[in-house]
Amino acid sequence: MNKEQSGVLKAWEATVRKTHAAKKRANSIFGTITMATAAEEDLENHHDKGDNVSGEPYLVEKILPNGDYYTGQWYDNFPEGQGKYLWTDGCMYLGEWHKGKTTGKGRFSWPSGATYEGEFKGGYINGIGIYTGPSGDTYRGQWAMNFKHGNGIRLYPNGDWYDGEWRRGLQEGLGKYQWQNENHYIGEWKNGMICGNGTFVWSNGNKYDGHWEEGLPKGNGTYYWPDGSCYVGNWSNEPEEHNGTYYPSESSQDATIDWDPQSVYAQLADCKICPRENVSIMPSQKVLAWYTAKTDDNPRRLSVDGRASVGMERPDKMHMWESDDDSNDCPEPRRESDSEILCIQHQHDDTNPKFNPDLPLKVPKIGKRPGETISRGHKNYELMLNLQLGIRHSVGRPAPATSLELKAAAFDPKEKIWTRFPSEGSKYTPPHQCCEFKWKDYCPVVFRALRKLFQVDPADYMISICGNGALRELSSPGKSGSFFYLTEDDRYMIKTMKKSEVKVFIRMLFAYYNHVRNFENTLVIKYYGLHCVKLTGPIQRKVRFIIMGNLLRSEYTIHRRFDLKGSSLGRITDKSESEIDNTTILKDLDLNFIFKLQKSWFDEFCWQIDRDCEFLEQERTMDYSLLVGIHFKEIASSGELIPCGSQTSPGNNANESTSPDTEEQIQDPKKCGTIKLGANMPARVERTIRKPEAVFHLVGEQTGEIYEVIVYFGIIDILQDYDITKRLEHVYKSIQYDPTSISAVDPKQYSKRFRDFIFKVFCEDI
Repeated sequence: MNKEQSGVLKAWEATVRKTHAAKKRANSIFGTITMATAAEEDLENHHDKGDNVSGEPYLVEKILPNGDYYTGQWYDNFPEGQGKYLWTDGCMYLGEWHKGKTTGKGRFSWPSGATYEGEFKGGYINGIGIYTGPSGDTYRGQWAMNFKHGNGIRLYPNGDWYDGEWRRGLQEGLGKYQWQNENHYIGEWKNGMICGNGTFVWSNGNKYDGHWEEGLPKGNGTYYWPDGSCYVGNWSNEPEEHNGTYYPSESSQDATIDWDPQSVYAQLADCKICPRENVSIMPSQKVLAWYTAKTDDNPRRLSVDGRASVGMERPDKMHMWESDDDSNDCPEPRRESDSEILCIQHQHDDTNPKFNPDLPLKVPKIGKRPGETISRGHKNYELMLNLQLGIRHSVGRPAPATSLELKAAAFDPKEKIWTRFPSEGSKYTPPHQCCEFKWKDYCPVVFRALRKLFQVDPADYMISICGNGALRELSSPGKSGSFFYLTEDDRYMIKTMKKSEVKVFIRMLFAYYNHVRNFENTLVIKYYGLHCVKLTGPIQRKVRFIIMGNLLRSEYTIHRRFDLKGSSLGRITDKSESEIDNTTILKDLDLNFIFKLQKSWFDEFCWQIDRDCEFLEQERTMDYSLLVGIHFKEIASSGELIPCGSQTSPGNNANESTSPDTEEQIQDPKKCGTIKLGANMPARVERTIRKPEAVFHLVGEQTGEIYEVIVYFGIIDILQDYDITKRLEHVYKSIQYDPTSISAVDPKQYSKRFRDFIFKVFCEDI
């Protein structure tokens, strides 16, 4: 062994010694997990055998180019089986590998002394395992994608402990928390706080049993004393809202008591819930050397799960699909359509601020309200009335209390209800002035549960769609041929659907329901109902509708709208800069900004994009996009956007105060009230410029010119299956154009390309 190998091994041995004390603390509490020891013995056995059989994993020992060290089984250029990996920063993994990713049982240790022993999947902590922190705190239980998720026990450094349910790293569901002073709480939790029904017991025997909100008694509850007396009331930490009655026990001599219910809140102030631990870096974020092979001057570093590490430095020119001009094996240059080239050349002039950094950006002109009101005489007026009658019937129909725990039968494609609407009315339907029609509800129980899950009030829902205000039909149908309708309050959009799209949605409805239920911050668009109108007049036809939320509904003016896919063919507007207004939907090659999110929001954004794309990839859908709306906060009276740090006179700012958020709100998502991921989010954008020689690069050059904004975004158009039509489109367009530039690609490739692009145009605001 040479000196370099010896030095690395000594560093690894020091790391093991450093983590040994923490490991002993975990073993003393929970018992020893032996998978790591077994892995070491397995490695030693393979060393002794010296296996190196063709077609099977063989043993290697590597000092990797970046200084990392790996020893263990190897197959097809990746670890496969048992292996040990040591990073130069002192992190170490010992355990099972599959295709270059940590998968199976293993142990990961940090330089701080923290360790995790348990199950991994695809690079993530996933399954059953024990985490031991550097301070001796421990967690034993279930994990999902690096988060405590499921049932688990957490022992805190100060002696507190929690045993119960977890969701995405926080207490949620039923659980028990006990403080070191023997006070304890048993009941419901939400988002890491006591919330719901539960019982708090003090060490002196007193207890409160009732409802809680944000860690404090709120609503109906009863306070008990050990002698049997109690106080029953409506609780609130605002004295004027609090009221109740004291009931003495049979053994008590006094019918009254000198006691203030507000003292309970003072007692609870000393019972703090220990915060979640701050882990510097998770195993899935560690860079593995075999994913960092240099393919150009600015290599992309990939994380354990094989995707781009979003926290790494970008190249100076963030151009996607760029190839090395000096390479003999570089792909053929991308072929663009003549119309697309002419469109770019027409717009690429010195008077367009997208290409000229010396020109200031201006807020686009305010366009008229989109859509044509459907009034009497409109060709779709009767269809609108049919839709409103059907919605009123579906939502207002008596039904048992909705539960979020649905049976499999509720998702059956045959689960649909036909209702006939004769003009004269029937036992179940009102009379109306339209021709007779039939109304179909698809999976009504599921959509009723979805509306409850999305906290949609049935009365408000009916008023928005079926109230006095008419629907508005957008001026032109989408690319798919579907028509869109907006409610008067802009809260909901109604889209006509093809039969094939309905089949796709019904097929994936079970997975969609579980996804939006498990991830309340999902960016996937919310669907509230799926219906069909069958006209029985002279022209018999079926019109299928889906009702969804309007992502860009806002109290602020949305100045820019972008529909982003990560492809380039046809992804540019055909309007000149002077024709663009605030209602124009711009596309990938129109984008001239990089979005900068605060760290807490950016981490949440990246995590959620990954989860949503994994769901869509699993359901074999593609052609979806990220719809982004931007409101610029600082606009001069001349219409020019005011960059951050610019000196403006008090009268020169048209938007002096457009948002009530504070710096604290921006940095902590839990304190944001109406601000949430993808809605009403304070952020900053950096202007980018497209050079004449790089007009087809999806991301332009950054200029350092930054603007304060409020952003809205979400994933739309998720119901396009990769069917035979899309496969043929892919083959046909691949002959004419660069295959990487077209939208119609395999769902797995589409998901990867989409994420790669989104993680380039969204970054952490440093």
